[in-house]
Amino acid sequence: MNKPHQLRRLSMLCLLLCGLLVGCASQYGHILVKQDKDLVGSHAAGAATWNPLVDASVAQLLGRCPPAVQPATFQNASTLAHDIPQLEGAAFNSSGLTSGIPAALANGPGSVCFIGIENKSAEELGDFKDQLYERIDTQINSAETFRAISRRMVDAALLETRLRPDALFLPANRAAFAAALGRQGAPVDYLLYATVTTGTTDRNKSSQRDYEITLEMVNMHTGDFLKESAKIRKGYSKNRASKWWNYGWFNQADG
Repeated sequence: MNKPHQLRRLSMLCLLLCGLLVGCASQYGHILVKQDKDLVGSHAAGAATWNPLVDASVAQLLGRCPPAVQPATFQNASTLAHDIPQLEGAAFNSSGLTSGIPAALANGPGSVCFIGIENKSAEELGDFKDQLYERIDTQINSAETFRAISRRMVDAALLETRLRPDALFLPANRAAFAAALGRQGAPVDYLLYATVTTGTTDRNKSSQRDYEITLEMVNMHTGDFLKESAKIRKGYSKNRASKWWNYGWFNQADG
């Protein structure tokens, strides 16, 4: 093989190597469609962890809340005259419908003031904190039994009263906060708190982290509360061999 031919081959190899290096250094992006799975984070929680936690905790919380209004029942027009003394105070319309026995939210959807997310986990939430807030807020607002108060109004009321979110557990502070929202035209029935926690178990160079979101709904008028939480466990390993050793060969939910 002559020398010029060797030089040409060496030049082609250099160009190919440079192309590979440039390709490795670049970044490729693509739009995910609905059926694409969320990316599983390799070092921290991500969409595949937070989104299911929010969906599960909100669904559980709303599932325990009473309906806004009891189902309407039909009354025969000929019997209304006899029933009026026994149904004093009930509401009737032209079709002979009564609203039945009112539930706790009989005057309409309960107004919920979502105070915010408290991060007590071992990880920084970063830009996920605002996204989690909006996801929870949107799902609460889409429920028939509740309507969410604008976050801008909530922030303005906290600024006006100079109160921290955890200070609202004191009755006097709750009253001042509710009055500030009332002046904005946003009366409040419930306070909603979200807390993110983690628990970590280490095993040599592998670890398991349990992620949990807890939602706490506090009645502004009585102080009663409901609490629901959802948990996802996630394993972290230095390599696939460690993953297979700790979690089994056929575990496919990896990242």
